[in-house]
Amino acid sequence: MCVNDHEAHQSAQPLGEEQLRTLTRRGALRAAGVAAAAGAVGAVGLGAAPASAGGHGGGSHGRVPRDHISVQLYTLRDQLAADLEGTLAALADIGYTRVEHAGFVGRTAAQFKAALDAVGLRSTSGHVGIPQPFDAATWQRALADSRLLGSRYIVHPFFGVGANGIIRDSATWRAFARDLNKAGALARKAGLDFGYHNHHYEFFRLDGGTRTGYDIITEETDPDLVHLEMDLFWVTRGASDPVDLIRANRGRIRQFHVKDMNDAGSFEDAGQGLINFARIFEHGREAGIDEFIIERDDAGIAPRVPADAITTARVGYNYLANLRF
Repeated sequence: MCVNDHEAHQSAQPLGEEQLRTLTRRGALRAAGVAAAAGAVGAVGLGAAPASAGGHGGGSHGRVPRDHISVQLYTLRDQLAADLEGTLAALADIGYTRVEHAGFVGRTAAQFKAALDAVGLRSTSGHVGIPQPFDAATWQRALADSRLLGSRYIVHPFFGVGANGIIRDSATWRAFARDLNKAGALARKAGLDFGYHNHHYEFFRLDGGTRTGYDIITEETDPDLVHLEMDLFWVTRGASDPVDLIRANRGRIRQFHVKDMNDAGSFEDAGQGLINFARIFEHGREAGIDEFIIERDDAGIAPRVPADAITTARVGYNYLANLRF
């Protein structure tokens, strides 16, 4: 999520034939998983699965605990702007107990928390950009808002584009990684876990070589200070395999953004597209996963209308709640 998500999608190249074949091959079992999920409606026992969900052993099936399903409110930005209280109530009616905020919809943090409290929702996470250039006092105010909300996570939502377009030099990425460490250290002192959310820019090659921005983020930030919020759509759009990244960053991926991809390389509701989420979630314990966050970037962007975001939230929640892997 970020205000640049639509621009990020516009800048992404169309899927190549080989990438599409690979996605389709990896997703071949997805349809069977969706069918099994549809047949298992109501079969999930609340609270029965561990918090660090994902993976299975001894022949038992893994599942996503319902109380660890969240939704990124950027998905519903237009609906929230029109009717904050009604939209939050609709999310609670679907079954959500957690949300990840993307700002406070013109309210103060206290007012926003009151609206959440009124319908029984918690903002366990929030997208808040670290100041650039880094300013500790400004960041401390953001941390104070997160503590007021009762959040556990605070996540930087976007990096990779500057005044001259896509950032292709490693020096800029290294400087940003240093700022992430500073932000993470202050967050830790405030009792919060600080994370970084990717798009596809992280997977461009830098300086004409083979190293990527994601390499720098993962290698030059302290795992104790900066966890990874892996956006599964944008990882895939960047031509990387989420499972490979999980194996390379064991225990560090606390949050998944769960958004699907259609065969044109654009957005789709979770479980309706090409991405084989079951295959990824099998590695959830290896990742260190705690939250599964539904998101779709194109809410309110033609031909979609703002009300479609509620459908996205409902489809995504039901898909995750009933998926077995």
